[in-house]
Amino acid sequence: MKLGMVGLPNVGKSTLFNALTNAGAESTNYPFCTIDKNVGIVSVPDARLEKLAEIYQPKKFTPATLQFVDIAGLVKGASKGEGLGNRFLADIREVDAIIHVVRCFEDDNIVHVDGSIDPKRDIDVINLELIFSDIELIERRIDKTAKLAKGDKKYQADLELLKRLMTHLTEEKPARSFECTEDELSVILETPLLTAKPVIYAANLSEDDFSGDLDSNPHFQAVKAIAEAENAAVFPICAQIEAEISDMDPEEQQVFLADLGLEESGLTRIIHAGYALLGLISYLTGGSDECRAWTIKKGTKAPQAAGKIHSDFEKGFIRAEVISFEDFMANGGNMVAAKEKGVVRMEGKTYEVQDGDIITFHFTS
Repeated sequence: MKLGMVGLPNVGKSTLFNALTNAGAESTNYPFCTIDKNVGIVSVPDARLEKLAEIYQPKKFTPATLQFVDIAGLVKGASKGEGLGNRFLADIREVDAIIHVVRCFEDDNIVHVDGSIDPKRDIDVINLELIFSDIELIERRIDKTAKLAKGDKKYQADLELLKRLMTHLTEEKPARSFECTEDELSVILETPLLTAKPVIYAANLSEDDFSGDLDSNPHFQAVKAIAEAENAAVFPICAQIEAEISDMDPEEQQVFLADLGLEESGLTRIIHAGYALLGLISYLTGGSDECRAWTIKKGTKAPQAAGKIHSDFEKGFIRAEVISFEDFMANGGNMVAAKEKGVVRMEGKTYEVQDGDIITFHFTS
């Protein structure tokens, strides 16, 4: 999974990126501090995998990973090449989902490119540039489809669909809020639309506001309303707090988070939101050689899940020996005991792998 972090200059995007990844991206108080994209790879926290490792004491421990991409700050006119616009848009096309960092904190020492704090205006600037880019792509596709429809009427339905989408975009609405059927969506996604990508709005708050009453915080509520209208995710975050957490050891982190009334760090919350947005789950494999988490799409069948390990596993798939993590732990983390209780199942080619399944695949070479 690759998450692209976007936002106007000086919204705290690179500060948050550094806190989440410890990647050391430059972060200073001037526009376009980030020019080339920064990439950080982080492990996906999974208490289930850690418990397996405690039981098996494996030679190798391999959690799932994801990439955070810190993309250059955007300004009005980016779709026409203003600022670092063209590079910015190209970088967004490469990610699976977008984390849109929105400045919701007041600080006279940190300049805002537009001179004041206004989350709705800031979100509109970026969304409009992405929409303008998508409009250009859809215009070209409409022209191409119209020519095809003259010679073959089967393209007429696609043409009407694209025209509907164009109307939606010209009303300054992102493609992800466009209402359509699953079949229509597959047609639309043949074009790599920026505004079709799932979005997580990260409302970057001051430490005081983050710990305060968010229901009465006008900046956060403005972001929340936009997210709800777009079918996007939203949550509050404080880049400064995350920066403090990133320098702590795990035990200190837990105490610090507990004092703030939080159960999870911003990194963990973003990962969970990303998995949910993209429909991802993890299954586990365990043993003395290696304990590992494998990321797959929800609904993936057992042979295709096996193929994540090696293509030969999918080609020669016979069956999957499956137990849920909960059943495994309920039997003391003992596979022999679990088998005696009958909670280890043999599943075939039609089985949909579930989140937290512990699986051993049987195959022929």
